[in-house]
Amino acid sequence: MEIRCYTLPPIGTNSYLLIPPESEGAILVDAPLNSFATVEKVLVQTGRKLSALLLTHGHWDHTLDGWRFNQAGIPVYAHRGDDLLLSQPEAMSAFSIPGLKMQPVHVDHWVKGDDRIAIAGMDWEVRAVPGHSPGSVLFWCEQAQLAFVGDALFAGSVGRTDLPGGDFAELETSIRTQIYTLPPATRVFPGHGPETSVGTEMQSNPYVHA
Repeated sequence: MEIRCYTLPPIGTNSYLLIPPESEGAILVDAPLNSFATVEKVLVQTGRKLSALLLTHGHWDHTLDGWRFNQAGIPVYAHRGDDLLLSQPEAMSAFSIPGLKMQPVHVDHWVKGDDRIAIAGMDWEVRAVPGHSPGSVLFWCEQAQLAFVGDALFAGSVGRTDLPGGDFAELETSIRTQIYTLPPATRVFPGHGPETSVGTEMQSNPYVHA
């Protein structure tokens, strides 16, 4: 499967476009600013149709273009724990960048931990990983050994927990029970920074040890 990572403004948030080999569809993980225009060009070039937008959590830097995908009729998946952030983004004004246009994002499919969803010919397991935000989730594809973890875990670091709804003890538990229990070879794609793997973080992450 082809995975294209776009690191987008205003604070270098990753958006991932997944192009499965045996499907006419595609999947986008997270919708930072400019993701709609970026992905639209790629879809035209590849002749694909976007099947879904998966949101790892509701923080503004991951959802600024979400409303554009709503307008285009793309199904949006997210966890209800971040409903307030998605439906009333002005709640994030205290920790966003002044002047940003933040519009509500409509969620078509609320997911929860242990849900299994099939999109674009791929089977996904949803795992709840609260701690960075109440509605943080990861999307794991066992067949491809891929996990998109949002801001729960980074290469050599973890998500911040000083924002409203954050809790380090909860995040640590999420990482130990929901991420470190994935196969060590699983490729981990975070919301910021480079790709890593479950095994690498289990061995060397200085914040949460296996």
